[in-house]
Amino acid sequence: MKKTIAFCLLLFQLFILNKNIYADENVTAFASGADVSWITQMESAGIKFYTTEGVQTEGMKLLKSLGMNSVRLRVWVNPPDGWCNATDLLVKAKRANDLGMRIMIDFHYSDWWADPSKQNKPAAWSTLNLADLKSAVGNHTREVLNLLKTNNITPEWVQVGNETGNGMLWETGKASVSMANYAALNNAGYDAVKEVFPSAKVIVHLHNGYDSAMFRWIFDGLKNNSGKWDVIGMSLYPSWYKTSNDWQNANKDCLANMNDMVARYGKEVMVVECGMSWDNAATAKLFLTDLITKTKSVTGGKGTGVFYWEPQCYGNWQGYSLGAFDNNGMPTVAMDAFKNITNLQNTTNDNLRYKIDSVNKRIVFNKPLQSIEVYNTTGVLIFSITNQDSFAMQLFCKGVNIMKIREKGDVDLQTVKFLNE
Repeated sequence: MKKTIAFCLLLFQLFILNKNIYADENVTAFASGADVSWITQMESAGIKFYTTEGVQTEGMKLLKSLGMNSVRLRVWVNPPDGWCNATDLLVKAKRANDLGMRIMIDFHYSDWWADPSKQNKPAAWSTLNLADLKSAVGNHTREVLNLLKTNNITPEWVQVGNETGNGMLWETGKASVSMANYAALNNAGYDAVKEVFPSAKVIVHLHNGYDSAMFRWIFDGLKNNSGKWDVIGMSLYPSWYKTSNDWQNANKDCLANMNDMVARYGKEVMVVECGMSWDNAATAKLFLTDLITKTKSVTGGKGTGVFYWEPQCYGNWQGYSLGAFDNNGMPTVAMDAFKNITNLQNTTNDNLRYKIDSVNKRIVFNKPLQSIEVYNTTGVLIFSITNQDSFAMQLFCKGVNIMKIREKGDVDLQTVKFLNE
């Protein structure tokens, strides 16, 4: 029996020449994501999540069905209640990995929140000097990432610090006190990431993505002190803009800042946090749609993603009101902004699933396949492979393509249609 599954492939522009397929290595998948670090704590409190039709659904799975292909997960060193420690992180990372979602790890290097108003050292590190702090940063980073690696989880991005607009691990690493110290601590984290996951992209993340002067100050300071980073991350909350809730100008200034960062440093940029009040959902959709469009328009295709911060929060959870779910636990229309911008999704077939290995640019299935054939709509074979469970992300024709898949030992074909826009 044939099974037909429709989904969207927005990952790459496609080029076909003389029946051979060539990949443009400079094209990067756009990440549409969410920080969901609260999700296990919410579940433990009995909070549930529902589709707009009222069907109870696991939170990450629901977000994926709404168009999100990536998750961001924070980690604290020794949090007093245990949430967001390495063990809790692993639970969430496993779930995301099983769903085929891309993963960003956000190191706060604190026992609790690290943000523009506070960058407190973990209690166990409070008396350490710079040299010992560098060792502690490196050791903690390696320990957490090796835990993921042992469980066959490979993050695509790793943040070294959270909203470090004035450095981290204050006072030692406070940038306004010693940019050199901040750069040294940053590099300790960067080097540790590369030891465990050489292909992971390391993000330095600042708040107020519209504040070009602050971004230039920090990144010039890092550059002048041999600081290392691969991606510049930004937060953007219209409620904290110069004129509160002027999202149009906040987005405009953020785009100008993103383009300036690309011109000055040649690095990718991402919005790794954003949000707007849940009860202003229609406006939030406009804000997000515009922000995604602007990020995708960044010079050279270097605007590579937008992440909503804890969209699944509702009911004034932890006093936070900037989620994108209503008080019934259902997504608001704000989440529609993320529809139709994702890259390749897992099939909905319960037995056959696949995910994207963005690092190696391969599509990986969960079981060996006897054959895969890809055709255009006129029936012309584009390419075929046999006896593999993965294949390189080659480029297909524009428009509708048809992939015919036969599992090992299965006489039936699964026909998968996908659209490249």
